[in-house]
Amino acid sequence: MDGGLISYGYNLADAYRRSAKYVDKILKGAKPGDLPIELPVKLELAINLKTAKSLGLMMPSQLLTRADEVIE
Repeated sequence: MDGGLISYGYNLADAYRRSAKYVDKILKGAKPGDLPIELPVKLELAINLKTAKSLGLMMPSQLLTRADEVIE
């Protein structure tokens, strides 16, 4: 996260692993149209304190403790 204040979304590495499982099933003969659509299982919260400081914002401590990643 370069310059962003807050990001809340899925884990990209997990998405790659899950898509590899789809590819494996397809290569083993499954029809892509028959495979279920999967939603992200885990969402992550990242907060950039450097950007918050440059904007003059104070982040609540409760929000910081819930964040998966805090960029100093």
